[in-house]
Amino acid sequence: MTEMRAFREAVGHWAAGGPGGPAGELAARLGLRTAVLLEGPSDLAAVEALTARRGLDLAAEGVCVVPMGGAMSIGRYAGILGPPGLGLRLRGLCDEREQRFYDLGLQRARAPRQGFHVCVADLEDELVRALGTARVEETIAAEGDLRAWQTFLRQPAQHGRPRDQQVRRFLGTKKGRKIRYGRLLVEALGPGEVPAPLDELITGL
Repeated sequence: MTEMRAFREAVGHWAAGGPGGPAGELAARLGLRTAVLLEGPSDLAAVEALTARRGLDLAAEGVCVVPMGGAMSIGRYAGILGPPGLGLRLRGLCDEREQRFYDLGLQRARAPRQGFHVCVADLEDELVRALGTARVEETIAAEGDLRAWQTFLRQPAQHGRPRDQQVRRFLGTKKGRKIRYGRLLVEALGPGEVPAPLDELITGL
């Protein structure tokens, strides 16, 4: 796990303009064959939670999950990890509104579009719809965030907004909350409730 984290960091430095040698050496040492590209750390938390639930050891399968820091980075990451760079098979999730950036970035990197699964709004939206807002609120209460949630709902900007939009906005109002709930919402899913894009991604690895 430590070396996998080091690989992610080396890839981040490479994507920022640093040397690619350290990432290449770690990829060879780890026996990597697939990189899963995600927009950010909350998506990473959700993917790791689901693979843990299913008893999957991605590292043993040569799979590394890489948060890119935003959809606009897809071209850079696809280039350094895909055919022009390390030659890894690329998989991932993307939001529907960002799909054109993914299509263009993958095309430039000569990487196939197959294996990238589309969330309607984002992964949090998929998880909230899969659970329903009532069960998400139960999770919020169980985590000790009920008072913060009630205070949030009293804000004028939230009056009249649909509950699912309120929930998704609340998850993004405090640093680290989206990451924590990315894991918690996956853990709250029942059998057969995993959103299709996430389920298809993990099944296809």
